[in-house]
Amino acid sequence: MDVRARSNITFAGRADGPVVMLAHGFGCDQNMWRQVTARLGEQSRLLLFDYVGAGRSDPAAWDPERYSTLDGYARDVLEICRDLDLRDVIFVGHSVSSMIGVLAAAAEPDRFAGLVLLTPSPCYIDQDDYRGGFSRADIDELLDSLDSNYLGWSATMAPVIMGNPDRPELGQELTDSFCRTDPAVARSFARVTFLSDQRADLSRVTVPTLVLESANDAIAPPEVGAYVHARIPGSRLVTLDATGHCPQLSAPQATAQAIAAFVASVTGRR
Repeated sequence: MDVRARSNITFAGRADGPVVMLAHGFGCDQNMWRQVTARLGEQSRLLLFDYVGAGRSDPAAWDPERYSTLDGYARDVLEICRDLDLRDVIFVGHSVSSMIGVLAAAAEPDRFAGLVLLTPSPCYIDQDDYRGGFSRADIDELLDSLDSNYLGWSATMAPVIMGNPDRPELGQELTDSFCRTDPAVARSFARVTFLSDQRADLSRVTVPTLVLESANDAIAPPEVGAYVHARIPGSRLVTLDATGHCPQLSAPQATAQAIAAFVASVTGRR
């Protein structure tokens, strides 16, 4: 298996810097990081990739069974690290990739120097005293809508996820990204994303962790960020002055600065 081709691995930034792996969220690809790569690349070697089924990854690598849980995606992350013989990686995961990073770092902590969890959610469904932001009926309706009309769902949901209604170009960019994703893969990944429950895995994280949340996020409310922070020992919680679930697009300067400061604190390099 050619891991580099499978995952469309690319590099940017300083060749001699610490490795920062940027992992995109559902319906996106590595292009979603473009507004923060210049700042992050000043101090780090950036590793970008596309999950199988997204961007320019190898479509032949798609395996419905492997990717029926987030563990399959975490295996991909670890295979990238092994193939490139990487250690002391700082993993930056957006949205569902935050939990993929949690699983990878819990499985092989010696590969990672730190985690940045950008707008994370370990569970989207409200359960007992836990508030994930959605009822099970909400999620079932969302998934049914996605199944019946993926393009229509994309056009409706992307602006909600992005927020910032006064900047419609941001919602349109996310819509376009959703529409570039193979619908069959998107349906599968959506189920894995919105039905997953990784709350029990948070306490398994042993590496330095930064939890980055937006001040106003319709997908991951403040209670979720507080929950993640409380259950990852020694983690730090930072609330960005940002609106929406994709602050790397809506507030790239603040997002990049927060990530860069964490990288510097972990590696001692500025």
